[in-house]
Amino acid sequence: MANVLAVLSSGHKDTENNYETGWWAEELFAPMEIVEKAGHQMDLASPKGGKPTLDQASISEDYDPEGKYKKMYESGLADNTKKLSEVIPEEYDAVFIVGGHGAMYDLAENETLHKIINAVYDNGNIVSAVCHGPAPLLWTKRPDGKSIISGLDVTGYPEAVEPEGLPAILPFSLEGEMSKVANYSAEQKVVWGNDQLVTGRDPFSSEALAEELVKALDKRNN
Repeated sequence: MANVLAVLSSGHKDTENNYETGWWAEELFAPMEIVEKAGHQMDLASPKGGKPTLDQASISEDYDPEGKYKKMYESGLADNTKKLSEVIPEEYDAVFIVGGHGAMYDLAENETLHKIINAVYDNGNIVSAVCHGPAPLLWTKRPDGKSIISGLDVTGYPEAVEPEGLPAILPFSLEGEMSKVANYSAEQKVVWGNDQLVTGRDPFSSEALAEELVKALDKRNN
């Protein structure tokens, strides 16, 4: 059995623009189902700990027509996250950064998270992220001062499909920043940068990313 640490945004509120965001339901719950069904353990963490803010759009009929993820959320599956400062990276075989626009705010430049990512990576384990989840990888610096994704093949949420008007209030362009340091693809659903780093494009890539992660974990555990 492998241990996977899923990292969620604690949430972000922009009163000036009447905008609130956080983590995205499908991007946690779809991988959680796949990882746990494969016999692995998934723990949850966020910057503030406790119950992190969900992006409510992710459990709306538009994005969750059957109400599956809404039901999982309301059952309390993500109500108790540990604080990032309490995480012991050596306990984990993989770190998985959940998307949602919240990741752009409180995860991207979070130094505690960067240390966790680097520790997991240095232990020879897997770093994974989906949608806006790759944001903190940009600022996770290796000993040479370069980003952990520098020169690697990656994906993440494309600029072209951001909700209308939203890029103007986001702190940065994910696609723009990733394209500066890595080989960014807007088309591929799941991209391995090397045998330790894998990224997924959008919510609809969550299952495919989790399946790739499980394959990699199973291969290492055999």
